[in-house]
Amino acid sequence: MKQILFITLSICALFTACKIDEPDKDLKRIVFDPGDLKFISTSLNTKKETSSALYGNPEALVSLSGENNQLKKGSVIKLVTWKYHDNPQYIGGTITGELLSIETVQADHNGNVSYKMQNTSGTENVQPNKEERIQYIMSYRPVVRP
Repeated sequence: MKQILFITLSICALFTACKIDEPDKDLKRIVFDPGDLKFISTSLNTKKETSSALYGNPEALVSLSGENNQLKKGSVIKLVTWKYHDNPQYIGGTITGELLSIETVQADHNGNVSYKMQNTSGTENVQPNKEERIQYIMSYRPVVRP
C-alpha cells in the first residue's frame, strides 16, 4: 500500500513540477543575418545585461588584427547587440533575447569612414557620439582560434 501511495505521489509531483513554457505569441524576435560577414569577436556588458557580436569582411579582419587601428579601404564591420536573459533550460546560463541595435562602420574605396546605428528595440533612438563609437568598435580584437 505504501508503495502505491509513493508511486502516485511521485507521478503527481512530476506533473506539477514540470511546467512547459509556451512561447510568447506577442514577442517578435528579430534575427540578425550576417550575410557574407564573418564572426570576429564578442563581448558582454553585465551592467546593461547585453551581449554583442562583431562581424566583418576580410578587410575588416585585417584592419582589426593590425596595430595601427586604421580601417582598410572596403572594410565593413557590424556590431550587433542583444539583451540577454537567464536560460530557462540551464541554471546559470544566459541566452540572447531582444535585438537592440546594429552598428555599422565601413570605409569606402576612397578611405572615407562612415558610421550608422540602427536601433531595433523600438525605444527612443538616441544617436551616440559617432567618433567614440568608431573608436570603441575598432578597439575589438579578433578571437584567436586554434
